[in-house]
This record gives sequence, C-alpha cells and structure tokens, in this order.
Amino acid sequence: MASALVGKLETDVEIKASAQKFHTIFKHRPHHISNVSADKIQGCDLHEGEWGKVGSVIIWKYFHDGKDRIAKEVVEAVDEENNLITFRVIEGDLMEHYKTFKLTVHCLPKEKGSVVHWTIEYEKLHNEIIDPHTLVEFVVAVSKDLETHLLEEDETTQAN
Repeated sequence: MASALVGKLETDVEIKASAQKFHTIFKHRPHHISNVSADKIQGCDLHEGEWGKVGSVIIWKYFHDGKDRIAKEVVEAVDEENNLITFRVIEGDLMEHYKTFKLTVHCLPKEKGSVVHWTIEYEKLHNEIIDPHTLVEFVVAVSKDLETHLLEEDETTQAN
C-alpha cells in the first residue's frame, strides 16, 4: 500500500524574533546559519541561481543523527508577503531513504515575536524507513539558534 509511504510532519516553534527577519535569513542569507548554528549546520552554498530565487540550487552541509550529511535542494517556492519558503531535496543523504523530501518554513507574525511553522513532506522508498521525527527536532533546534542570534542582533542594533 503506497499511502503508508507518504507522510507529512508539522511543528510550530514560538520565537521572540520577527517573522520577517527569520524569513530573510532563510531567503537571502542561509549561508549565515552555519555561523549561529555551527554544531548543526556546517555550511550552505549557492550552487546555481541567486539566493532567495525560485529555481536556485543550494547545498547544505549539516550534522544530523551523529553523522555529517549533505542535502542538495531547489528553492521551490518563495512567498515574501507570507514569509514562506519551500525547499525540495534533489540529491544527498535523504535521497537514500526518500523518493521525495520537501521542507517548508513559514513564519507567522504575532503581537510579540512570531511562530515558525515547519512542514516536512516526504515519500519513503520502503516501509522499513522511519518517519523523519529527528529532522523535526533538528529544525526546531536550528530555529532556536536563529532566534538567539536575531535577538542578539536586535540588542546590538538598539545599543548603537
């Protein structure tokens, strides 16, 4: 039965930073994430296209489940107005287990701070593969690292 192979995991991360600033990092400066989440993200390189443009290809080097990993992703959608960006994995370690793998990060403003809504959609290659719950934990941890960085950035800006 193919339906057991298709899955979707979602989580919300409440942060004190603005939705727009959080979105801007993923859209225009994902290569800066390794500076603030170095234990998880080793690097992010633009392979083709432009940062934040649909169709651009980005290569992430990250540390997950005790191993160095790589993901080559295409920016599939960018919605500036709604602070949303979608990445589709096209090569790398995840493709050893998944036929398709897509991450969407959607930042929703709140009165104070914002909610980062992560969606991971995937199709497993076979039933023995577990759902990527550890990747949900991973994106939550990266979100928290970014929140800390953005708040420190705001404090520095206000101090000057």
